[in-house]
Amino acid sequence: MSSTGQPNGDVGTPEEISRREFLAGATVFMGGIVGVSVAIPVVASLIPTEEIIAGSKGWWPLDAGEMKQLQARTDKPIKIFFTHHITDGYLESDNPEYVWGVKLGPDGMAKLAAARPDLPNLQVIAQGISPYPAVVMGFVMFSSICPHLGCHFDWNDAQNKFMCPCHGSQFTAYGQHIEGQGPAPRSLDPLPFEEKSGVAEITWIRYKQGVPDRVVVSYT
Repeated sequence: MSSTGQPNGDVGTPEEISRREFLAGATVFMGGIVGVSVAIPVVASLIPTEEIIAGSKGWWPLDAGEMKQLQARTDKPIKIFFTHHITDGYLESDNPEYVWGVKLGPDGMAKLAAARPDLPNLQVIAQGISPYPAVVMGFVMFSSICPHLGCHFDWNDAQNKFMCPCHGSQFTAYGQHIEGQGPAPRSLDPLPFEEKSGVAEITWIRYKQGVPDRVVVSYT
C-alpha cells in the first residue's frame, strides 16, 4: 500500500529542509527585533536626561530660626531642616529633608581648602552641572546623604566627626572622608547655597552614589 506521507525518519528533501531553516531563522530574527525595540525605551527611561535633571531644579528656603542658630554656632555642625515641594505628573508632595551646615571660623577657609583637595579653589566640580562655590557667606552646606550607598549620616559630638550608621564611613567636620574609616568613595558633597532678599536658600542635589566623581542624578 502506498502512502503520500513521509516515512518515519524522513526529514524531507534538501529544498524542504532549507525552507524550514529559513522560516525558523526569520522567526528568531523578528522576535529579536521586537525584543530590542521594547527594551530600548525601558532602559532609556531609567537614565535621567539633561531635560529631566534641569526640570527638577529649584531653590528651597531654609528656616530663619535655624539660620540664626547656624550663625551663632562655631563649635560644631548644625542640622538644618527644610521642605521641598515635588510635582510628579498629577502627584504633589512636600518632602522633609535636611543638610549639615558648618560655619567656618577665621582660618576655616584655609583649613577647608587644605582638607578638601577635591574642591579646587573651593569650587564644587560635578558632571551635569556648572561649578559652584562650596563656601557662601562663610558657610558650607553638606548633603546629608552618604556618598557610599545613600544612607543619612549623623554628627557625633563625642568623636567630633560625621559617622554613617550603615557601613561605618566617617568624615571630618570639613566633610573629608577619613582614610580607612568605611567604604565611602569620596568626601561629603557640598550643596549650592545663597541668600536672596534676606532669605537663605539651598539647592538640593542628588549625586550618584558609590563612585569617586560627583555626577548629578537629579535635583529632588
